[in-house]
Amino acid sequence: MINETPILIVIAGPTASGKTALSIEIAKHFDSEIISSDARQFYREMNIGTAKPAAEELAAIKHHFINSRSIEEEYSVGDYEKEVLSFLHEYFKRKKIAVMVGGSGLFMRVVCEGVDVFPEVPIEIRTELQELFNKQGIEILQKELKEKDPIYYGKVDLQNPHRLIRALEVCRASGKSFSSFHGQEKAERPFKVIKIGLNWGREQLYERINRRVDLMMSQGLEEEARLLYPRMQLNALKTVSYQELFSYFEGKLRREEAVEMIKQNSRHYSKRQMTWFKKEKDMIWVNMPENSEIIIAKIEEIINSGS
Repeated sequence: MINETPILIVIAGPTASGKTALSIEIAKHFDSEIISSDARQFYREMNIGTAKPAAEELAAIKHHFINSRSIEEEYSVGDYEKEVLSFLHEYFKRKKIAVMVGGSGLFMRVVCEGVDVFPEVPIEIRTELQELFNKQGIEILQKELKEKDPIYYGKVDLQNPHRLIRALEVCRASGKSFSSFHGQEKAERPFKVIKIGLNWGREQLYERINRRVDLMMSQGLEEEARLLYPRMQLNALKTVSYQELFSYFEGKLRREEAVEMIKQNSRHYSKRQMTWFKKEKDMIWVNMPENSEIIIAKIEEIINSGS
């Protein structure tokens, strides 16, 4: 690897697909460190519900961008791009291979090829939209987005208020659709990217998701959610595993209903993740389950071929 271009190995896939275990095996093999691109694992206060690596896994390989933020902080994909690129600039002075792992496709993509440049948004517009959501709910945001940007409306997770508010603030500030700012030219990176996608059969993946939710509940997810419940309005907490339990705490769902909703919404989320990752043209797909040694051999083959 001396005098060769540094390499970023990206391990992508839906929730519960085995990314963490595989990334650790790959990092051990290549004497590398791991960068998380999971948008929920940044937050220190969210542990069980975000399926963070276990303590022994974190100890086995040095991880970065896990527990790096508080849920009280605003943290954008643009912030993440700047911080990871700065980290990699220094990292590649001492090691030639890094491993990135996570299920947040947008955070993965901005590191690999850059983020689209959007106009500045006055804080007043963001505040107005947040107040609109707090008072009238998510339907009013969905309606406005459908009117102002039907293209993005057809792609976005319509149950994610943070994404809806972000799109609408750009629409209001610029007078243009949010989607019109997408698809800008890719940024050049001073490293080679190898993307490995983990592909499971639907029934197998859904069974893994269901088992993971049961495990999280046995590990204390309900207690973790109760501690976070007073801050449920924070954007970081508007996510699967927590929202369903918050509804249970408010008497809107029975406990068993909340658990089933976590499983169902996690399955839906996995479908959206795969839809995103399938659009990555340079993704090398691995049909799971697969032996980590075979995947590592494939990566080595790509590195040695220089392709």
